[in-house]
Amino acid sequence: MSALCDPPGVGGPAGSAAGGPKPAAGPPALSSQELAQEIKAFLSGVDPTHGNKLTIKEHARCAILLLRHLPPARSAVLDHLRGVFDEYVCAYLMELESREDGTASLRPPGPDLDDVVQDIQAMLSDFVRLNPKAWAGLVSAWSIDLMGQLSSKYAGRHGVPHASSLNELLQLWMSCKATRTLMEIYTQCLSSMIDSCPDACVDALLDTSVQHSPHFDWVVAHIGSSFPNTIINRVLSCGLKDFCAHGAASADLLLFPSAPAADKRVPKIASVVGILGHLASRHSDSIKQELLAMFHGSLGPAWEPPQKATVPFLLQLAVMSPALLGTISAELVDSLKPSVLNQLHQHFASLPREDLENMVSIVVHLICQTSGGAYRTLQFLVNTAMPASVITTPGLAVHDGVRDACDRIIQLLLLNLQKLVYNRGSPTLAESPPRAIPFLDKLKGHVRELCVEALRLERKRYLWQHQLLVLLSVYSTPSCAGEALFYLLILAKSPEELALATQLHAVLSSCMSGLLPATVRKCVCQIHAGALSEHQLAQLFQNLALIMQWEGDGRASMGHQLGLAVSSHLYDFGQLLLHPNLDVAQAAALLLSVCPVPKAIRPAHLLFLIRAAVHHFFLALGCRSPTGIGYGSRLLGGLSGASPTAGKAILQYLVEGALHPGNAELFGGAVPPPSTRSDALLETGHVSLLDVNRRFTAAVNFSGSVWSVFHAGVIGQGLKPPRAPRRHAPEEVSQNAQTFLSLLLQCCGAGGPEAARRGAVGPEAAKTVAVVLVDAVCPDVTNSELAWPPEEHTRNTVERDLRIERAFRDNPLLFQLLSLVAAGRPALCYCSVLLRGLMATLMAHWEGSRENDTTSSPWHLQASCALVACMGEGHLLPPLLSNMHEIFDQLAPFEVHLLLLSVWDYMRDNCPLPQKFSFDAETGLFFRDFSRDVDVGKYLYVLHSVLHKNIDRLGLLSGRFHP
Repeated sequence: MSALCDPPGVGGPAGSAAGGPKPAAGPPALSSQELAQEIKAFLSGVDPTHGNKLTIKEHARCAILLLRHLPPARSAVLDHLRGVFDEYVCAYLMELESREDGTASLRPPGPDLDDVVQDIQAMLSDFVRLNPKAWAGLVSAWSIDLMGQLSSKYAGRHGVPHASSLNELLQLWMSCKATRTLMEIYTQCLSSMIDSCPDACVDALLDTSVQHSPHFDWVVAHIGSSFPNTIINRVLSCGLKDFCAHGAASADLLLFPSAPAADKRVPKIASVVGILGHLASRHSDSIKQELLAMFHGSLGPAWEPPQKATVPFLLQLAVMSPALLGTISAELVDSLKPSVLNQLHQHFASLPREDLENMVSIVVHLICQTSGGAYRTLQFLVNTAMPASVITTPGLAVHDGVRDACDRIIQLLLLNLQKLVYNRGSPTLAESPPRAIPFLDKLKGHVRELCVEALRLERKRYLWQHQLLVLLSVYSTPSCAGEALFYLLILAKSPEELALATQLHAVLSSCMSGLLPATVRKCVCQIHAGALSEHQLAQLFQNLALIMQWEGDGRASMGHQLGLAVSSHLYDFGQLLLHPNLDVAQAAALLLSVCPVPKAIRPAHLLFLIRAAVHHFFLALGCRSPTGIGYGSRLLGGLSGASPTAGKAILQYLVEGALHPGNAELFGGAVPPPSTRSDALLETGHVSLLDVNRRFTAAVNFSGSVWSVFHAGVIGQGLKPPRAPRRHAPEEVSQNAQTFLSLLLQCCGAGGPEAARRGAVGPEAAKTVAVVLVDAVCPDVTNSELAWPPEEHTRNTVERDLRIERAFRDNPLLFQLLSLVAAGRPALCYCSVLLRGLMATLMAHWEGSRENDTTSSPWHLQASCALVACMGEGHLLPPLLSNMHEIFDQLAPFEVHLLLLSVWDYMRDNCPLPQKFSFDAETGLFFRDFSRDVDVGKYLYVLHSVLHKNIDRLGLLSGRFHP
């Protein structure tokens, strides 16, 4: 009897006032003799009446009856009942296995224990319900320990899933009535104690988890899902108590930086981590709240040993469970206000230096392993470590010790990250991939923010951020490296800020190749995607150009390599020359002007680049933007040297663009007024687009130039409204012409830029300009009409000659272009048709003039002088004849007509053919030997007669017209 009963005062006799529960309602109370027989039967396993051995089922019922009427025998009875549940589970698993292998019909049936298990549950439920204080702790420990033993014992059976398959394992055991009954018993115990003192039940759960994990995890998962808040709170509370008991010596706190050591010294902490890990998937918010509440509760003024151990306990949990670290890290950082930081500093200031260093090491390790809120953690550390401002609000200031601690953490963090990054190595086929660094993985999405912080150029901050960018770039090669350089290039607004990009490249170029091409590709992709604003586009191009100008010397310099990378995307950047925003177009022109033109560039891309550059030049000229004009001129000058074909194309587009009606007014040209027919149609509103196109098609210039237009309006909207001509000041017109001619002269230079600076014009370039001039002014004439017909022939070309004269009258730039052509002898020969037409109209004017002097017709006087001077410059006239324009303003109109007629006669007899020119190797120029032509003297008779007649006024000039 004494072996069955607890010591006095533990359970008490049934129905006594000592705390034992009253017998449950059911069978009547047994007499002393009957109770003795039941005890004997229970101990021997034999029926005292018949002497037969009791079956498992009968023996179990005897134990149940004994426990109902003799509760002090609970220890022995509960221990015996373990065998009943074990037998049930064994039979259950054997039945499952026989079903799987098809031998269920051959296996003898096992004992039916369902009703016995049900009776056990009913009995224990009554005890817990009637007296939870006495029974809940005992029964919960018994049930939870039994589930742990059964889970571990049968974990290796064929039909039991692996411990990692938690859902399948939970489904298996909850389908078994025995284990499901044990779970319900424990749940009832925990429910009865949840409002008073659930620590006993939770301690039992933790102890069993320590012994039987991971096979016991299904129990933890089920109970945690049923009582999430309670389990989380009490598991943390019990884990903290165990941590204090095993992890503290006297008043000094010992930290355990490694998880295995912590597991040995603090047995329950691994179970705490496992239980919280199971609950984290569905109850992360509850876990987060409990952890934060525990942290803030530890900052109270009393700071007892449990409070003192809370922060180390939380750090140890985070070390052992990355999931818990990710759950709480972001919110914990946000809660670290200045007041909280000052409290932490005050509490830990008394710790030994070694313990503080251990704690800092753990914090650095955790930061490297954290993924949630990594950027917020970094910003918190940097902002806290920055020197205090003199205007900081007193309540928001942190202690200098806190600032120093954050400074120390950042330095150790960067050092630790550097070791992790550079010690990873490159995996081979036989090795696993390098170990990931969660902190850097999470920062991949914050490269732009890191660049912004670095560009603030605040002391310490930009050094830390720059070093972190280097580590992130090396860790995430090559994506983050190019991305970091890209953001630095678009965000830098001063040379000092741009220097960060060059410094980053200097560090990264030593350990990776192809960085600048990847960065330029990133820029091009962002441009095509429309991800950059107009301001960012302009800033990017300016910074790229600045770097290329900074370090343009040396093949290994960043500027040289960047120039090569940009030159492979000239077509992409050239499209930005046509951007509607002038600032963007100017920045693109600047970039392309300092970029080398590759020799292998596709002709189509080069031609597009030339056309876009010409368009930008005239746009900048119209907007009176000196910056745009300078960049455009520099770009076109560089492109002209790419190839002879490129030079000719530039000359063609420049001349065509200058003569286009949209640009002619920039150089003093007249804008043709809209036709009367168009005005009438616009006023009435009745527009026939078919009729307009028929009229317009007949007058379209089909010269093949890029400025040809094949429509006159928009369907449904009628004709384009006439544009009011813009009047330009004479100074502006003169400046525009000078700028244009300077560019044209630069592109026409023979022998490179040095020859262009001397004013030399290449013959081939001048010929190109001449051909374009003829095609623009008189497109229906071929350039082969070089011979001068007799003067009477002009009667057949009156209409064409008048059109030529009108072109020169409307566009003063034509005379200047003729002078440029004349400087490139013998190119002026190809403008013969223009010279003939203009001279014919001038001769007709002076012949019909009834004025007394030539000054009454200023334009014709100026045109006559310019024409003769131009022909003399081009060596189409000998010097004696070419000087006659000097006296035109002193003569009468008929005398000018006679002199021009003598010029016509000379040109008729001495055709302006290129074959008559010879090349002088010493000067590098072509010249014409007039001594081989017809005697010039007979063409000077009229000139000498005019001089003789006006000897009183022209006598001093007579020497210029005699050999």
